[in-house]
Amino acid sequence: MLSSFDGLRFSHWHPEIRDDGVVVLSLDRQDSSVNAMSQDVLLELGDLLERIAMDPPKGVVIQSIKKAGFIAGADLKEFQEFDRRGTVNDAIRRGQSTYQKLAELPCPTVAAIHGHCLGGGTELALACRYRVASNDSSTRIGLPETQLGIFPGWGGSARLPQLVGAPAAMDMMLTGRTLSASAARGIGLVDKVVAPAVVLDTAVALALSGTTRPFKQRATAWATNTWLARQLLAPQMVKQVARKAKKDQYPAPYALISTWQRSGGKPVQARLDAERRAVVKLASTPTARNLIRIFFLTERLKGLGGGDSGIRHVHVVGAGVMGGDIAAWAAYKGFDVTLQDREQRFIDPAMERAQALFAKKVRDESKRPAVAARLRADLEGNGVAQADLVIEAIIENPEAKRALYQTLEPKMKLDALLTTNTSSIPLVELRDHIQRPAQFAGLHYFNPVAQMPLVEIIHHDGMAAETERRLAAFCKALGKFPVPVAGTPGFLVNRVLFPYMLEAATAYAEGIPGPVIDKAAVKFGMPMGPIELIDTVGLDVAAGVGKELAPFLGLQIPAALQTVEPDKRGKKDGQGIYTWENGRAKKPDVARDYQAPADLEDRLILPLLNEAVACLHEGVVADADLLDAGVIFGTGFAPFRGGPIQHIRAVGADALVERLKALQQRHGDRFAPRPGWDNPLLREPVV
Repeated sequence: MLSSFDGLRFSHWHPEIRDDGVVVLSLDRQDSSVNAMSQDVLLELGDLLERIAMDPPKGVVIQSIKKAGFIAGADLKEFQEFDRRGTVNDAIRRGQSTYQKLAELPCPTVAAIHGHCLGGGTELALACRYRVASNDSSTRIGLPETQLGIFPGWGGSARLPQLVGAPAAMDMMLTGRTLSASAARGIGLVDKVVAPAVVLDTAVALALSGTTRPFKQRATAWATNTWLARQLLAPQMVKQVARKAKKDQYPAPYALISTWQRSGGKPVQARLDAERRAVVKLASTPTARNLIRIFFLTERLKGLGGGDSGIRHVHVVGAGVMGGDIAAWAAYKGFDVTLQDREQRFIDPAMERAQALFAKKVRDESKRPAVAARLRADLEGNGVAQADLVIEAIIENPEAKRALYQTLEPKMKLDALLTTNTSSIPLVELRDHIQRPAQFAGLHYFNPVAQMPLVEIIHHDGMAAETERRLAAFCKALGKFPVPVAGTPGFLVNRVLFPYMLEAATAYAEGIPGPVIDKAAVKFGMPMGPIELIDTVGLDVAAGVGKELAPFLGLQIPAALQTVEPDKRGKKDGQGIYTWENGRAKKPDVARDYQAPADLEDRLILPLLNEAVACLHEGVVADADLLDAGVIFGTGFAPFRGGPIQHIRAVGADALVERLKALQQRHGDRFAPRPGWDNPLLREPVV
């Protein structure tokens, strides 16, 4: 057996024949910190498998020798290039063929999984006869391809339903969720879960001895893939998907269900062929191209937070919804946090919300007290002197903020950073009396803090580059995406979002029902409608942002946002534009024969695009990609459209300018095209 590898040079795979007759194939992709299944990696694996098949050993074990994990999936940069060349079909066929060679080896095969095992990595594991996974918390197994606008195309969708049963398999693929080793064992995806130190030994033993899967798992796998089961289950799956994603916006889940419904009971090669044809078709859709682009945008944002922030203790001043939730999230993520406010009665509700967050996020009850202990109420503000980072989250009032800084800064450590969570106030208005402006910045979170992935790092011309680096590293430790933005009014996200929300309020004031306005925005692809969003953010917060931004942008605020009653601020009070019950808006019924204005969607969306163009023109962010990333992760802007700038490129900048001018004629100069529409970046081809 050893001689069959003689004369072959391997860049990525390292084969070893053990004394017990088991061959171990170790993957260590050359010139990469993680293992991804590039075409070179696949070709090498194919050569190895052909030689192994000629003289089969007692078993084959596949492992990674990267510290970062097992296999992160396919190489998406290559996938983008195949899409440009029109060779996606060839690439998928090659992957399927290689994995099928593995599945057809006439000896037991075992995947030894430690760390992340995603996409093409999970599909490789599925092509093995058995799977062993480490019980380490870093081990996560998943098939997230639907989040990229496609679905598993190297045999994953063909094999997983046959292994664990259609309901569990389709849930895993449709949601893109990753499973822990124990959860994967629970559905039958993994055969054994062991300590990291013995994963390889256990995999070798399993290759030599084998195992029999429980009868219940085998019966479920058979029964749920019969023709009748597929016809009964598929429509139910479609209904569940339709609650969260529209077919014309996100076609991949529907294509996955349809492919399984038609081919799920056929022989493996027929299932593979059906899978390949469907994935090739999806790969050329704008949705897939945009979602894959967004994946690379997230990788870029993650890369901004390199190194150690030097931040261990965080002190938050202001225990309102934002301040309290910022403090709770930081404690959950491992930081020591002190939370200060004027009176204890303001701190107590924040501590209660924090306990609810910990109960939801920390499922191991034995670990919950340690997490909760990291967050301490600090009425007197004693934590300021120990803090590496102070976050101010009080009311949107420049005078109040400046006065607070004068009391905080003398108590702070010399190397500590002072930041503000202001949502719209330019930092030049806040830094006047700062003793160490180089260590002062904006750190703007979004509501709800636990769900929104973006944090804007707000610049001013006196801020040190090291301050930005430390704050970006802090955001990364929080699991957030940092986007550096200029400190002009509204920064990026609120500045782009404000005209959209303001136009919604204007339309509402004209008598267009709130549910109709919300429906138009959701139809475009926004995560929630703008009227519901105003209530969610808070009418008081919206009014505060409006006072800062409306004069800057030359816009008029409707009366509905000019006067806000103290107990009718929106969701947090249970009453705003809508009435709220159990965290949900109770939207009034609209007459069935009511016809929404034909230009309503344009009235809502074009102001957002118009302001995005102005932000790019003025250099609020460094480039168009960062702008798209910031708006997507800060507002939920329709991901399948790729962001405002990408959407402008797809529709056509000149066509959108004409539509803005038409709105200007009908509704007024607030729709006048903003400076920047002549930018060549807006006319780049969509790829």
